[in-house]
Amino acid sequence: MQARVVLATVISFLFFIIFDFFYTPKAVIQPTAQTTETSVSNPAPATAQTSSATQNKNIAPVVSSDKAVLATVKFHHTVWNIDSLGRVAQVTLKEAQFLDGEHEGLKLFDETSTKPLEIRFSDADVNTQAFKAAYTADHSEVDVTEAPKTLTLTQKLPELTVSKSFTFYPDGHYDLKIDLSKPVEYFITQGFRPAVEVDMRSVHGMLIKQFDDTIEIIEDGDATGFESYRDAKIISSFDRYYATFFYNNSFDIWVNKVADDEPLGFVKGKQSFAFSGYIGPKYVTLLKGIDPALGDVVEYGIFTFMAAPLFTFLSFIHSYIGNWGWAIVILTIIVRLILFPLSAKGMVSMHKLKELAPKIKELQRKYKGDPQKLQSHMMDLYKKHGANPLGGCLPFLLQIPVFFAIYRVLVNAIELKGAEWFYITDLSIMDPYYVMPVLMGISMYFQQKITPSNFTDPMQEKIFKFLPLIFTFFFLTFPAGLVLYWFVNNLLSILQQFIINKRLEVGKVESHEKD
Repeated sequence: MQARVVLATVISFLFFIIFDFFYTPKAVIQPTAQTTETSVSNPAPATAQTSSATQNKNIAPVVSSDKAVLATVKFHHTVWNIDSLGRVAQVTLKEAQFLDGEHEGLKLFDETSTKPLEIRFSDADVNTQAFKAAYTADHSEVDVTEAPKTLTLTQKLPELTVSKSFTFYPDGHYDLKIDLSKPVEYFITQGFRPAVEVDMRSVHGMLIKQFDDTIEIIEDGDATGFESYRDAKIISSFDRYYATFFYNNSFDIWVNKVADDEPLGFVKGKQSFAFSGYIGPKYVTLLKGIDPALGDVVEYGIFTFMAAPLFTFLSFIHSYIGNWGWAIVILTIIVRLILFPLSAKGMVSMHKLKELAPKIKELQRKYKGDPQKLQSHMMDLYKKHGANPLGGCLPFLLQIPVFFAIYRVLVNAIELKGAEWFYITDLSIMDPYYVMPVLMGISMYFQQKITPSNFTDPMQEKIFKFLPLIFTFFFLTFPAGLVLYWFVNNLLSILQQFIINKRLEVGKVESHEKD
């Protein structure tokens, strides 16, 4: 029984790893013809007055043939290009960790995808006019490196004037006020998600924080075209590390389905409409500094309730240590200390079960044809020696959510991008030399060697012995920061098991001496 329970524990944990690895979309999703259509038919999401069947009718994003840059906004390490249709055509990150071999900055948006701050009108004629008339700007360059600066864009249509008044701030966020010369129904989008970090392990798509603070996630591939939300607080399109979002108002949101069932959100505007926004990396400390509520934009999956506090604690350690690698090591040590009583209890229970293994085998031979008597005598044996058949398993099962939460933190933390630790130059990507995964596998092997086991089935024992190799295989492509955590955790487990084994040996000797 104990062998099966331990095996079930390991398989359960493997399930979490494999599920997280393969559940999300399997490749970078490139915009298709649906996101580059030049038709201006069905210009905006249907309003609340229409029937639910047509409420979120799919619309074709419109890309202007005029790609002229109307204005450039320069932040500390970021450059925005605003095009002639008043949209954020491109955002380029210039920090050292985002530069490539040719020192080119990292561009967040595909050229053909729907851009942030694009306005679409419900009236098809007005919409056609809007996508033909260029905006004008009161400045062609705005430098926001030292202090907030303003920029005003104006679009004059035959019977309508549209004004976008920006205030940009050095920390990367902006305030925007939209004014129309007369009331006309329109929608504005935060844009299609950044297309930089879209992989198998990350969640990417759209996030909506509703008026009651609940978080709704629509992942790529899950959009139906019928989603709508009233009085939402935040709307965000995001990939693993980057996001574009609106906040600081009450938003009525319609979600369209584009390309391969990917979500594209629109916010219903007003004649005079003001809100705030941000486009860039999802640095938790930066976002919370702008507005505490923006910490919710960083999504860790189903274990966010545990992962978010863990990241806060990891950041706290980093603020004193100054190195993310060592911060991970210290976090691992602290987590192990907190879980020490629980894991120690499981280790002691496994040791007792190992000692009872010969007696259990004897009972199995004796009552081979009578399962009820076998079960009864085994329970009496456990009770007599104070052993719990589940005691070696449950403590480890209870630790799985903690391990998985840390896994989600280290996979999604952009703070690890470009972070160095010894020979590793970037903790957010795989170890290019495979040193850390191999060391992790070796440590797992030695952990097995000193851990008591009472396998009665040789096949189960063989499968169990292959686990270090299986884990090594999976961890080869994992972020180095995650592998570092697991390696240190294994070393601490070995140390803890060694201490417990010694204590039990000493206790056994003292018991024999008393006898």
